[in-house]
Amino acid sequence: MTAVALLGTGIMGTAMARNLCRHGMTVRVWNRTRARAEPLAADGAVVAGSPAEAVAGADVVITMLKDGEAVLAAMRDAAPGLRPGQVWAQMGTVGLASLEPLAGLAAEHEVVFVDAPVQGTRQPAEQGALVILAAGPEAARGPLEPVFGVLGARTLWIGENGAEGNGTRLKMTTVGYAIALTSLVGEALALAEGLGLDPALFGEVVSGGPLDSAYLQAKMKAIMDGDFSPSFTLRNAEKDTRLIGEAARSAGVHVDMNDAAGERFRRALGQGHGDEDMAAAYFAGFSSGS
Repeated sequence: MTAVALLGTGIMGTAMARNLCRHGMTVRVWNRTRARAEPLAADGAVVAGSPAEAVAGADVVITMLKDGEAVLAAMRDAAPGLRPGQVWAQMGTVGLASLEPLAGLAAEHEVVFVDAPVQGTRQPAEQGALVILAAGPEAARGPLEPVFGVLGARTLWIGENGAEGNGTRLKMTTVGYAIALTSLVGEALALAEGLGLDPALFGEVVSGGPLDSAYLQAKMKAIMDGDFSPSFTLRNAEKDTRLIGEAARSAGVHVDMNDAAGERFRRALGQGHGDEDMAAAYFAGFSSGS
């Protein structure tokens, strides 16, 4: 039976931990704010008091934290519990610049490092239907197969060296698409409203045609219903626009849609919508923020 340590029990980490527990794996979880991890005890997870306690004895370590700095801090704290040969799947979105120090820490402790961010939000995480974008050595694939099989509908292996960041590179492109599309949906609905139209008319035009998609329908419904329960928070989306921008600049690529989305997200953050779903960037279309 695979033993998994999962560090970070936010929206995504909580859903992932529950799925692992349901499939009979031994799961230890840790979160810097312990209260956010404690509900997982009811699902069968052991709530650890420290990262070192969580990773001790684990076959696979998963990090699902907000950024590279948080991951590095947690894994440094975990170091006393690490052992050579453990597999560490870094599954959060941390950006390319963070990978070198993380891979360096793994090498220092002889831990096998896999760059494996996921594509998907809360609902796919709850359903075990994430797409896992993995880069790492062949030796890691066996231990990770049962874990990734629970967490994801598909795993794409796109490189042998996790430190090179092919998983993160692909995540930058896919999350950038979702961010831009979310921003466009919100902007279109805000424009319709601002021009004195019922925003539902926009939906009537695009639904069922070549511009339609399940994602568009989900975000449009959230905005129209005023339901901004977070699947992916606006605060995290804004963070990702900065990571995408950094990656793009290093490659000499202009990402105008991403940069514009970042500006909208920062405006919505200033209006108090940071902990809502990123669809709440809709409010950035109005000076009043509502």
